[in-house]
Amino acid sequence: MTSAGQPQRVQSLDVLRGMALLGMFIVHFHERTTDAPGVDELLRTLIWRLVESKSHGTFAVLFGAGFAIQLRRAEQRGARFSTIYLRRLGVLALFGFAAHAFFGFNVLLGYAVWGVTLLFVRNWSTRVLVFVACVSAASVGLFQLVNPTVISLTAGEAAVERRVAAQEAQADQVNAHLTAAEAQTSYRVLLGARLRHMAWFYTQPFFFLPNVTLALFIVGLLLVRHRLLEEPASHGRVLAGMAAFGAFSWFAANWLLPFGFGLIRDQWLTFAYVAGALWLLGRIPALIQRFQFVAAAGRMALTNYLLQIAMLDLLFSGYALHRPPLRAPVGLAAALTCFAVECAWSTVWLKHFQFGPAEWLWRSLTYGERQPMRRAVPALQTVVKTPIRPA
Repeated sequence: MTSAGQPQRVQSLDVLRGMALLGMFIVHFHERTTDAPGVDELLRTLIWRLVESKSHGTFAVLFGAGFAIQLRRAEQRGARFSTIYLRRLGVLALFGFAAHAFFGFNVLLGYAVWGVTLLFVRNWSTRVLVFVACVSAASVGLFQLVNPTVISLTAGEAAVERRVAAQEAQADQVNAHLTAAEAQTSYRVLLGARLRHMAWFYTQPFFFLPNVTLALFIVGLLLVRHRLLEEPASHGRVLAGMAAFGAFSWFAANWLLPFGFGLIRDQWLTFAYVAGALWLLGRIPALIQRFQFVAAAGRMALTNYLLQIAMLDLLFSGYALHRPPLRAPVGLAAALTCFAVECAWSTVWLKHFQFGPAEWLWRSLTYGERQPMRRAVPALQTVVKTPIRPA
């Protein structure tokens, strides 16, 4: 236990969360850069190939790892886990709803929904979990293959074409309305458009399919089960295999197998990043201390993520500053600068408080009572002086 009474943190997890936050900053600014030739095009291509979707993938892996660590600690204490975990996901869903409605980002609500699945599969064997992860990764491809076949058999080939055309038209209409709302100057109009977009988004088939999210959750769970996070130096071969698979899948998805049915993905480069980082941290433990400022940002990942998306919405939406798209080098510099600021403020904040503001609210709502926020100040020891008697 730590001096504050909290369980000892897995520091590599915080470092990886911090690096994922940096990746998300880079991607979010990249999405708001101009498609210019020359250096800009090269930089945009590198970010697209090497960072986009990989930072989200790392966060999903770490979510699964966090679940497994919470489960293990609850079992060690003999505490009931399911109720608290479901309440925790319920609060995360509220954060996710707010993030999507107010700022236009939908990741958190999907995490809350598919996080429930981990409760049911947590005790399954590793082989079965790997199989489930593969099926999850391929679920969207399977649906796109099976669904038209079923419609064709029941209603005819023409019905498939009509259904696809209607779905594409609806998606185009909803997205066009949202894009127009983002450009105009009324936040109330934008909020209404986002709520209508959510009503469409959360009724689409892809939201009800586990896809890559559950697959990455399971990878994180297995990293903890087999102690790769805590003892990476003892699992060099496994980490090397994980990195090799990730790099091969990235290469194959981009240049060999454009359609890998979800099993060969560009996003699996995430595995190479996570494995490589764990191997380095295991081989050179001093790196943990050198990256404490990154770990501080990772400890407050929810708070910093919410700050990221709020800032981006204020910078680029029509109701606020409405900045035009940036050049790619400027976007990258802005991402690095903003992340450095997050690291600095997280480091200062955590010297005085146990949790980030959003983490504190998440924890308080989960347990139904206000949690202690400030760090405990060690009690001063009273020094009793014994009088010296003359010899």
